[in-house]
Amino acid sequence: MNTVFAPKPSLASAPAPSNFRLLTEAERRASLQSAMARWQPDQDVWVYGYGSLIWRPEFDYTEKRLALLHGYHRALCLWSRVNRGTPDRPGLVFGLDTGGSCRGMAFRIPAHQVPASMEALWKREMPSGAYLPRWINCRTDQGTLTALTFAMNRHTDAYVRGLSTDHLAHIVQNAHGSYGPCVEYVLETANALRQCNIQDKRLQALVRRLQQH
Repeated sequence: MNTVFAPKPSLASAPAPSNFRLLTEAERRASLQSAMARWQPDQDVWVYGYGSLIWRPEFDYTEKRLALLHGYHRALCLWSRVNRGTPDRPGLVFGLDTGGSCRGMAFRIPAHQVPASMEALWKREMPSGAYLPRWINCRTDQGTLTALTFAMNRHTDAYVRGLSTDHLAHIVQNAHGSYGPCVEYVLETANALRQCNIQDKRLQALVRRLQQH
């Protein structure tokens, strides 16, 4: 009897390196100004984290709360061509994709630190415009709050979906960017969620697959 082996996953679905473009400084600043147009200088700002912001926020905050938002779910749906990959060998990072719900962490930034914190956050999260800044209502044990978060822009070549666990694992294991290995990013996020008692079954399945190597 002939044995049929599954083909090795490839990066055929990744975007062409020549298509990648960083936002200009003017474009990134315009995005920041548009998102913060509703903010008043005496207001604290809540930021909702669902991936690396949970374990490495890189801004000072006065309070954090477990938070649930509806209408989006956490997914490895963003090709990372800077932070956790390169244009030639992109990695994958989490985005908020439409549908379902997501448990994460909301951080409260004091008003006087908002301008500097947002400037740094935009440099980190918006190098290419693959995310869409959104103000979204989140439920916490202390009540509902409105937080700034970064949702996936489905209308860019950075958006990816429908990959199997094996394909995800292959990409994650082989990508490395300016922030370090993609696998480190995925495992750190999984560990942070576990410490917060946040269940993410698909991520847990991916971690089990990664740990087999």
